[in-house]
Parts: sequence; structure tokens; C-alpha cells
Amino acid sequence: MTHPTPFRKLLVANRGEIAVRIMRTARAMGFGTVAVYSDADTDAAHVRMADQAVCIGGAAPAQSYLRVDAIIEAARKTGADAIHPGYGFLAENPALPLACEAAGIVFVGPGAEAIRQMGDKASAKALMDKAGVPCVPGYQGGDQGTDALLAQAQRIGFPVMIKATAGGGGRGMRLVSDESHFAGQLASAQSEARSAFGDDTLLLEKAITAPRHVEIQIMADRHGNVIHLGERDCSVQRRHQKVIEEAPSPAVSPGLRAAMGQASIEAARAIGYVGAGTFEYLLDAEGNFFFMEMNTRLQVEHPVTEAITGLDLVELQLRIAAGEPLPMTQDDVTFTGHAIEVRLCAEDANAGFMPQSGTLALWKPAPFLRVDHALRSGSRVPPQYDSMIAKLIAHGTSREDARRKLLAGLEQTVAIGLRTNRDFLADCLAHPVFAAGAATTGFIGDHGDDLLGGDAGAQARAAMIAAAMLRAGPGIRLVHGFPTPMRLSRGETDYHPVVRALPDGLCHVSMPGHEPVDLRVVDVQGPRVTLDLNGALQPAILLRDGDDVTIQIDGRCHDFRDLSFAPVVTAVAGGDGRVRATMNGTVMAVDVAVGDAVTAGQRLLVIEAMKMEHAHASPLSGSVTAVNVERGMQVSARAVLVEIEGG
Repeated sequence: MTHPTPFRKLLVANRGEIAVRIMRTARAMGFGTVAVYSDADTDAAHVRMADQAVCIGGAAPAQSYLRVDAIIEAARKTGADAIHPGYGFLAENPALPLACEAAGIVFVGPGAEAIRQMGDKASAKALMDKAGVPCVPGYQGGDQGTDALLAQAQRIGFPVMIKATAGGGGRGMRLVSDESHFAGQLASAQSEARSAFGDDTLLLEKAITAPRHVEIQIMADRHGNVIHLGERDCSVQRRHQKVIEEAPSPAVSPGLRAAMGQASIEAARAIGYVGAGTFEYLLDAEGNFFFMEMNTRLQVEHPVTEAITGLDLVELQLRIAAGEPLPMTQDDVTFTGHAIEVRLCAEDANAGFMPQSGTLALWKPAPFLRVDHALRSGSRVPPQYDSMIAKLIAHGTSREDARRKLLAGLEQTVAIGLRTNRDFLADCLAHPVFAAGAATTGFIGDHGDDLLGGDAGAQARAAMIAAAMLRAGPGIRLVHGFPTPMRLSRGETDYHPVVRALPDGLCHVSMPGHEPVDLRVVDVQGPRVTLDLNGALQPAILLRDGDDVTIQIDGRCHDFRDLSFAPVVTAVAGGDGRVRATMNGTVMAVDVAVGDAVTAGQRLLVIEAMKMEHAHASPLSGSVTAVNVERGMQVSARAVLVEIEGG
């Protein structure tokens, strides 16, 4: 089909920074914009930005953003004659382009058949193998019995990777190192895939040792033109989800880039692909590449490609959807400099990357970075959606230039009110292995002690400075020379600084085992404070919400609970037998009932928050005396879920 399909108003069927980013380009091109939103996003940035907005359902994604019928109806109500699916699960659902076609609406993306073929990982591997694209050895057959899959895993040889054939985002994916863990990991992958995609079909692949994850961006129009826009290195991952992406890859030579790009172009032509797409490969130490999957959509990490090519990928998508030919050939594509992106997530990296939801009290990104986000101070981060809240991108003349700019930008970005992975990202960028361009997919696992241990000295110093600011701030008078003991807590660690007032507003803070701190509050502008710290002026941010205290200083963020006036608790944690929710979320499974005997460490239930499942275990052995939740129930952090009597 080569006839034009012009449109004038674009509905963006996604939320948050995705919708904001797409609308930005659509508006620049002169299109009207329509947002859709859930009950949880009534005051979201993408709703405020759009020309029109339609509520399409409840807070859960399946009740709103994944409802094809509601999205088509929203387009009908507003007169939108084109729909962009964003770059989430909906973009890989062939039902949406089929519904668009039936309604006479332009779909910004490939056809339903291409989405169906490439969305099923087993089908995609078969097609790529036929097209001559190198594939990882594995099994994608129809026999899904445990015994059959174990036999195939033995044939392939451990370690093996279990993957859900549907969906993406690392869900339904497990790395199995040896046969003894296979059955348990298989059941876990099936459960997660069934919950996420409604399909628990799996495939197996040989796990390649210490690979890089490298992907090729392609663009294809309806006129038979296909080009690639180079590669992105997405090797830094946790739980098979990307954390840092960069372009170009430090491991890809011009010759390898040309080979991977040409293989991707030929594969796209073989399936008649139209639109933006990404071919994802594993790259081994010898420079061999193996097809993993194709994402039939724009990727979260596309800004790094835009930075080095100077192209707007959303603009290209919209022009292709309107029936225009690509405005360039492969020879016209050039690459300038280096770009690195990090994904800022609402999660506690030091607590197993536990998702966090709540209110982002203070938000101010570094002004010299590209920051894709839909945030403002006071934004609510709901528990129903992905934990990623922003992307920070730096472009430099060299890789080191980009890395240095991004590291500085992270340290200057303010995101306070709930825990984020900001400091973890900075530690990744600063790590010598990443700085040398040598990170593989095992980077976080291999260097977890360096990246997740935290700096105990910096934390203690922050506690001392926070204590002085809390006790010597505006409107607070300390008795000269009189010591004021305090207790600040972070996780399992308590800090006991003693603040003593000295002449001229100076405070002396001491704490056993640490160098003392002399501090004077020089200026206060809301939460932003200028300190005279041991004789040097230094900015800091201090935010207090009840007993919760957050301080950002020296480029790091630290949060504490002020327990200075709280009674000392001597009981062992969990000793009361009450199992409390570790986050806001939805109960996905309840494994016990009243009267059941349980052992310490036994799984009791599972809560899903921000697309991740989290098992809650029994703190002791005994008998279940109360189960206060059921499957599908929404719970808040610290709510008592199950009660157990020891015995």
C-alpha cells in the first residue's frame, strides 16, 4: 500500500513521559493531540498537555491503557484520525491496528501481522532463521510440559534462559544455571507470564556467557525503503530490564555495525515491515551476534539514537504513517559524538530494587541534560505502573565527555520525597568497568557489592549534618553550650549525633567513631539551604515530612527517620508475627489460610507493584491466625496482611 493516509489529530494511547514526548513532536508538526488517562492519572502531565483528554477506566493498566475498545471509542469521541500506541505493551498488541483499520483510523506502527509474528518470540526466531539472521540455539516447540522442557534444556546444555514467548520488559524470563533449579524457575516464569500477558507459553535458549546486549534501530516506509540508524548498547541491566543505554556501542566496530545493520534491514524486508522497529541481539566476546527478538515499536532508549543522528524518530514514525517515503537513504545517515541515557526509577536499589510509590515532593532535573519526563514537584507516583519516572540523556563529543556530563547531571538532579535509583545510577556511571566501556549484561551482578553497598561514611556524615540543620534551622533556638542528643535511623542502622550550640550561630556535631562537623546555616530558601560547613560554603537540600527527613548534599541523597523522641524498640523485627506489606500494590496470590502451619521463610503471598512481583514470607514458624487480604485487593505499605502465632 503506497497511497497517502493524511491525518490531523493524533491520539496517544499511553501515559507519562511516553505520551508527553510523542505529543511534543506531534504539536511541533502541527497535529492536534488527544490524551487518554486512567482514574489514577486525572492530574497527570500528559493530560494537562493535550488539546483534549478522555478518561478510559480504572487505575490498573488492564482496566484502562490496555483496553483497545476504550481507546478506539476515545478517538471516535474526539475526532482523532490517528493513534500512536506509545512504546509499551499496547504497541505489541495486534488487536489495536486491526481495530484502527476497522474504524478507519491511521495506526502509527506496523501492520497487525508483523506485530503478531514478531511479538511471539518463537515465531520470530523461526522467521529470522529462515531469513538467514544468526539465532541463539534453543527450543521453541509446542510441547510445554515440564518433562519435555527439561529434556530440551538438557539437550541445549545449562545454563539456559527461559523466556515467555509473549510480551517483553524482562517478564517471564529466568536464567537457570543448573538442572536442580529448572523446575522451580520454570513454574515461576510461567506464573509471571500468565499474569502479565495471559499466555504462559515459553521458549528456551542457550545462555551466552557474559554477552553484550546490542540492538539495531530500523525505519521502513511503505515504498520499500528500509534503513538502519546504528546500534545501541543496552548491556547494563537488572532483572533483564535495561538501566543504562548508549550509542554507539563501545564494542561495535564500523564493520560489525554494517553487518548487523544489513542483517536487520534484510530481516525487515523479509517480513514486509513498516515503521520503527528494533532488532535485539546478543553479542559475544568474539564479535558474533545472535538474534534475540524484535520490538515492533519505538524503544524507551531511542533518545540516544536521536542524539547521535540528529533525527526525530517520532517525526519519522508520523511521516511514515501518513504514507510519506523516508526522507533519506542509508548513505545520508551520519553519526556524531556519543550519547548515554539512564532510567530514573522510583525504587530502593539497596532493598532489592523495591518499587516505591507516593509523592515526589521536590523535582528539579539538571538543566544541561535532555530529560524526558512528566513530573513536577508534588507529582504522585502511583503503584499501578512501571517504576521508571524519567530518562536523563547526555550527548558529548566522545564517550567520556557524555559520561562525565551525565554523572554531573545526575548529581545535580533533585528528586526527593520517595526513594529513587539516582545514586545507584551515578555509581554505575562512575564504576571503572563502565568507564572503560567493558560492561556486559552481568555488570550489576558482578559488581553488586561496589554498586549497592552504599557509602557508610557519607551516610554518617549526612546524618550529622541533617541533625544540625534540624536543630539549628530558622526559628529554632539552642541553648548555648548545651548538648542536644538525636537519633536518626536509616534501615537497620541508627545514628546518634549530638548537636551543641556555639557562639555566632555555629553548631558543633559529634558522633562516636566519626570526625566532628562544624556547621552554620547561612541562607534558607525553602528546602534549599546554604551551609558554612567546616569553613566552606556548600549548598544542601533538607526536606521534612513528619518524622521522615531527606537531605541531599555532596551530590548524594540520604533519607532518615527522626526517632529522637521515639521510644527505643528492643523487640526483634517480625517477632510479633505480623506480616506487613513492603510497598503499595495489588495482592496477586495468597498461599495460606487461617489454621495453616507455616515455617520461617515460607512464602505466604505475592504483591505486584509497578509491574514487579514481590513475595512476602513468614518471619517465624507457627500457625496462621488471620489472613486480612484476598487476591486482587489493593494494599498500602505497612498494612498488616497475615498474622502468625509462633509455636
